[in-house]
Amino acid sequence: MPLVSVVIPSFNRAHTLERAVNSVLKQSFTDFECIIVDDGSTDHTPQIIHKLQTQDDRVKSVVSENQGVSAARNLGFSHSCGQWMALLDSDDEWLPTKLTLQLDLAQTIPDVPLIHGEEIWVRNGKRVNQKFKHKKVGGRVFKDCLPLCFISPSTALIKRSLYEEMKGFRDDFLVCEDYELWLRVSSKYEVGFIEEPVIYKYGGHVDQLSFKYKAMDYWRVKAMEEIYRNKDYSLKQDEEMALVDTLLEKCRILKMGYTKHNNLEHIPYIDLLLNEFSSIKESLSR
Repeated sequence: MPLVSVVIPSFNRAHTLERAVNSVLKQSFTDFECIIVDDGSTDHTPQIIHKLQTQDDRVKSVVSENQGVSAARNLGFSHSCGQWMALLDSDDEWLPTKLTLQLDLAQTIPDVPLIHGEEIWVRNGKRVNQKFKHKKVGGRVFKDCLPLCFISPSTALIKRSLYEEMKGFRDDFLVCEDYELWLRVSSKYEVGFIEEPVIYKYGGHVDQLSFKYKAMDYWRVKAMEEIYRNKDYSLKQDEEMALVDTLLEKCRILKMGYTKHNNLEHIPYIDLLLNEFSSIKESLSR
C-alpha cells in the first residue's frame, strides 16, 4: 500500500499529460501510486495513458464521463489507498524533490493535515514573476485565502483523513472549487508550507477554466457566504471581519460588472448580500 496517492484529472490534455505524469515518475520519493482520471477525453489521451502504464506499473487510470475537475479528483480519491493525497493538474509539472520536501516537513509538524509549496510560473513559454499579493506562507492562512486562490492544487499534499472530513471538492462549483475547499480547510486548520519552488505552473493556454468562465468572484462570494453561515467553521474575530470586508468588496465589483454588461441574472442575489453583510459589518464594528 503506497504512502502517497497522486491524482491527476485530465480532459483533452494529451499534449501535456505525459509531461505531468513523467514529473511524478521522476520524484526522488518513490512510494506512490499515480492515478490518472480521464474525464471523458475525446483526443488521444487513452493512448498516452496506455503508453505510460506500460512504462511504470505505479500508473493507474480511471475513465469517467466528462463531469468536471472536482468530480474527477473525487473519483480519483475513491480509487486511491495512500495515507496522503497529492494533486497535480495535467498541465502542470512537479519538480523532482516535491514529495520528499513535503513529507520531510510532515514529520516535523504531524498535526498539520495539508502542506503546499512555492511555484515557478510560466506563461506562454516564458517565466514570469508573481506579484506581492501572490506571496504564500504557512500557518493560520484563512485571511490569506480570502482574496484569491491561495493554494495551488498542484502543490497540495493532503492527509487522507482531511480529504474525507471535508468530503473532497464540491462538484457543484463550476470554478473556484479549490478556493472553496481551501477556505473550509484553513478555517479549521493550520497548513504547512515549503518555501522553495515545488512545481512549474503553466498558464496562458486557452483551455484553462479562467478563460472559459468570467466573473469568477461570484463563486468566491458564494464560498465566503457559506463559510460565514456554517457554524462548523469557527473564525476568529479578525478573520470574520476580513471575510465580511472581502465579500462586500467583491460584491460591489461584481455588481458594477454585471450592470456594465447588462448581465442581470445575479444582481438580486448580490444586492441581498450587500444589504445583509453591510449590516453585519456595522454590528462587528461596534
